Amino acid sequence: MLVIVVENVPPRLRGRLAVWLIEIRAGVYVGDLSKKVREMIWAQVEDGLEEGNAVMVWSTNTESGFDFVTLGKNRRLPVELDGLKLVSFYPIEDAGDTAL
Repeated sequence: MLVIVVENVPPRLRGRLAVWLIEIRAGVYVGDLSKKVREMIWAQVEDGLEEGNAVMVWSTNTESGFDFVTLGKNRRLPVELDGLKLVSFYPIEDAGDTAL
């Protein structure tokens, strides 16, 4: 199983992903492809991402049963802890002086 979620990407990248995967929701693509095809698709995401962000998750033989990679500006940061890949969050950017 392979899942790719994209946000704020150009329509041409979304169309390219739809060639290989099924778009089950806006920006959410699902399929069952080989490692070679998965790597080729991710290379196309890297090339066409522009200002957007993306995450790709796939089934694999790990303790959690899956692995993932991210790309683009996002508050979430993948971290590995004792062999498990987890998600950490960057702090919320300072919004400046706000009156309460």
